[in-house]
Amino acid sequence: MQESYRPKPGDKIFRPRRIRRPRLRRVLGVAALFSAGYGNVGSSIYYALGIVALIALGATPIVLGIAGILFIFTALTYAEGTAMLPEAGGSASFSRHGFNDIAGFIAGWALMLSYIVTISISAYTIPPYLGFFWEPFKADPMLGTAVSMGIVLLLMMINVIGVKETSLVNIGAAVLDITTQVTLVVIGFILLFNPPVLFHRIIDNWPSTENLIFGIALASIAYTGIETMSQMAEETRQPEKRVPRALIMMIVAVLVIFAGISLVSLSAMSPQELATDWARDPIAGIAAKLPIAVLSEVLKPLIAILAGTILLIATNAGLMGISRLAFSMGGHRLQPMALSRVHPRFKTPYVSIIVFGIIALIILTPGFFTTNTFANMGALYAFGSLLAFMFAHASIISLRVRQPGLERPFKLGWNIRVKGREIPVSAIIGLLATAGIWVIILITQPYSRWIGIGWMIVGLIIYAIYRWKSGLPLSHVPKKPGEGVL
Repeated sequence: MQESYRPKPGDKIFRPRRIRRPRLRRVLGVAALFSAGYGNVGSSIYYALGIVALIALGATPIVLGIAGILFIFTALTYAEGTAMLPEAGGSASFSRHGFNDIAGFIAGWALMLSYIVTISISAYTIPPYLGFFWEPFKADPMLGTAVSMGIVLLLMMINVIGVKETSLVNIGAAVLDITTQVTLVVIGFILLFNPPVLFHRIIDNWPSTENLIFGIALASIAYTGIETMSQMAEETRQPEKRVPRALIMMIVAVLVIFAGISLVSLSAMSPQELATDWARDPIAGIAAKLPIAVLSEVLKPLIAILAGTILLIATNAGLMGISRLAFSMGGHRLQPMALSRVHPRFKTPYVSIIVFGIIALIILTPGFFTTNTFANMGALYAFGSLLAFMFAHASIISLRVRQPGLERPFKLGWNIRVKGREIPVSAIIGLLATAGIWVIILITQPYSRWIGIGWMIVGLIIYAIYRWKSGLPLSHVPKKPGEGVL
């Protein structure tokens, strides 16, 4: 009988070491989270009003209000999901745990599309605001598009080199932004708000049913920022407490300011004027309509500078969001590791920044020769974001059914019981509403339909080839938070 091997004194024994996914430092608090999220939402105020008015006309305040209700449901879903799974990835993370890896990839890839369009649309709306200082920035579409592309290229280079962003800068920008917006709302209500005029402009310019629904879909662009907070969960101290608090703060701030801005805007100008002359810079339009010349002259340059700055930060945040998402998806083997590759000198995820930045530039190119670029970008953003939101709602419901005992530091109330499981009504409504609106966009909007479907098909092909070459199953279900396929 063969004698079993026994190690001798001095022998070195090799024990394979489990590969651990690198962790991000937990340094952020509620203020930093809120400012980062509001930085994105606050920036969307500077263009969302105009893009919604292009389609919804007089129903713009109603559309924003309906989308605001859906925003509340979605924010609450993200609060439960992020507190339960405090890791980068947002809806991709929820879907990976709620279903499997392929669902996580689909949600993450859709979210990647919405980040790319955020980069494009934020950069695209900077030149019109700067048109206060030099009119061709606003009047010449080709010049405006060229400047927008230059901004994206500049930020790509900066992000590759690795200039650090500080929470203090974000907090300061958010405070200044909120102060300016609240000031404009208060002054607008005092000097411009006219209920009879507002009522007639809404009734006389009511859109078709198709445009009303499409307007609600476009209004989702007004409520970006939820994913930003979720992506930063892995960098937050006590994320199970602080992320829900920051999300609730953002819900209140966003709904109040958007309600005020939309009502004041239609008191100041007709829907047609808002959708044409001031479509890409609607907040500047409100300032220009103030009847007191001194106030108007003070606010116009202030809004031009502030909008340009906030939109620049939002463009940069889109690039940073892509790098965080690529880091998370690569770490969980949902996409080729090459997209998460870090530059040997600058220590930045340069491949994802360059690849997705170039795609953002491609999305901007129609601005040179078409007039509907703005609305098309909005519809494409809605395609990606609504698909990601659908998966987020569905994942929370799935986790309630499959893992009822999972610790939930923040748990949605108003539940119905199905076979002993508590199912949140807000997630059900959110899922049905986002799915319904997404399907309508798919049917009625050819640009976003073909670009969006093409994007998802290319992504799924890349995913399948990568998993096959890596010897990994197409679907894998994590058994506990943080578990991957390794």
